[in-house]
Amino acid sequence: MKLETLAEVNAERAARRPVILVTDTGNGEQRLVKAADIAADPLRADLARQLRMGKSGAIEAGGRQLFLNVYAPTARLVIIGAVHISQALAPLARSLDYDVTVVDPRTAFASPERFPGVPLVAEWPDVALPPLKVDHYTAFVAVTHDPKIDDPALLHAFERDCFYIGALGSRKTHARRGERLKALGASEADIARIHAPIGLPIGAVSPSEIAVAIMAEITAQLRLPKEHAA
Repeated sequence: MKLETLAEVNAERAARRPVILVTDTGNGEQRLVKAADIAADPLRADLARQLRMGKSGAIEAGGRQLFLNVYAPTARLVIIGAVHISQALAPLARSLDYDVTVVDPRTAFASPERFPGVPLVAEWPDVALPPLKVDHYTAFVAVTHDPKIDDPALLHAFERDCFYIGALGSRKTHARRGERLKALGASEADIARIHAPIGLPIGAVSPSEIAVAIMAEITAQLRLPKEHAA
């Protein structure tokens, strides 16, 4: 890799923007494809598939053997609410290589004893979230059932274009949430992005089962083509 190419790769990675290095294994020619350019690239289908999977790999295109080096940001999970579901969800997400942070201003819940080894921020969302630099490669889960905590957190997730936004509650609870969020300035499109009831419908009952359902839905959103992930 040329030094200028390496510098570009490092700059994109530092900004948490994915980038793919395309190498012709026959002649060694290389070119860099940034995330914003994938849709217009001749290899867009292959590039998009490898990026969704977060893995490098070899392809054949136009009679050429190419290797796609994928440099994708580490996915994050921000959990709003240090509740029982979160105690199961945090270690499950970490086992899947997510960077996990739990936010809850209630210090009786957000304690190291309840979340060993998990970064905790015992502050209200307006204080806790800006330093976390939530972005498109962040999954965002609100599970406190307390509008004073969940609602401002969800508004922040809308602004930061998280790839997944989920919130705990029944359809009736979510309808009320939607009205509150609209009153706070959220659009219909924003509210439509919330996965609620949260998680895939697998009949989950216990906190651990709900955590599995949530991570399965997050994984589908991250890995599957958009037409299959909704």
